[in-house]
Amino acid sequence: SGHKDCDENGSWFIHPYTNQSWSNYTTCVDMSNLELHQGVNTIYIAGYSMSLVALCISLFIFCFFKSLKCTRVTIHKNLFVSFIINNAMWLVWFECVVSKPDVVAGNSAECQVLHVFLHYFLVSNYFWMFCEGLYLHTLLVVAFVAEDRIMKWFFLLGWGAPIALTIIYASARAADAAQNVHCWMEDGAYNYILSVPVVLSMLLNLFFLVNIVRVLVTKLRAVNTSPDTHSTRKAVRATLILIPLLGLHYILIPFRPPKGSPGEGVYLVVSAVAASFQGLGVSLLFCFFNGEVLGIFKKKWSQHKLMRGGPNSYAATTFS
Repeated sequence: SGHKDCDENGSWFIHPYTNQSWSNYTTCVDMSNLELHQGVNTIYIAGYSMSLVALCISLFIFCFFKSLKCTRVTIHKNLFVSFIINNAMWLVWFECVVSKPDVVAGNSAECQVLHVFLHYFLVSNYFWMFCEGLYLHTLLVVAFVAEDRIMKWFFLLGWGAPIALTIIYASARAADAAQNVHCWMEDGAYNYILSVPVVLSMLLNLFFLVNIVRVLVTKLRAVNTSPDTHSTRKAVRATLILIPLLGLHYILIPFRPPKGSPGEGVYLVVSAVAASFQGLGVSLLFCFFNGEVLGIFKKKWSQHKLMRGGPNSYAATTFS
């Protein structure tokens, strides 16, 4: 139970940080639950930090090498920008709000604005994942794609639509006094304004992935007169790397177990790993392990070794 400490002079103990009488409620805290949430926060911070570094390097590679310029990479770049800003803002949120109870209790306008921007870039991140799925699906299903025109729609969807959603969400929550507390840390009654479009985008991406696999398998069977099971499995496995790009791993953990249940800890850890390390996974799969990127680096390395061989070696190779 909570208690207060009385000084020798008969006055209540004054906390040095708040300069007010302090009640000690630390004995009321469930220490195992506290350690679980602190561990989950550590996973988030580590995952977002590693993803942020990998995403920045990947974005630099995509921007630096002009030979990589195409519609697909342009969509990748916008997705990576949304990842970078989203991950950075989560780190700021953990450092400036979550780890400071006095800021949460103060419920200042600054922390509410940070919450709104954080959720804008979160929704934008999901919508750019949807753009990735829609583009891949369009390439396979539609014979001719006007890529300049489709990019305008992607910019509007990826960056513009989340603005409208977050404005509606922020206005509704700010107007409700019961929801306008504690820096909006807890999920409120108006979160559906953001979550419903996000869930719909993930379900559409799931449909795109299934249809992409179906089209690839159909084309493979049309080319090969005899059914080639190995080629079909290889095509399906290759398509499965799209799961982190399209954010479909979130569908694996759609429902949160009740608080205090045995599965809650597992859910929180899996959610933390899936959310915070997604940027790192996408960077590895679609930049560092990408065949085009690896080909460029091999070409640059060969040119570097050629130049280090000296002018005679360079001239002889060129002549040959």
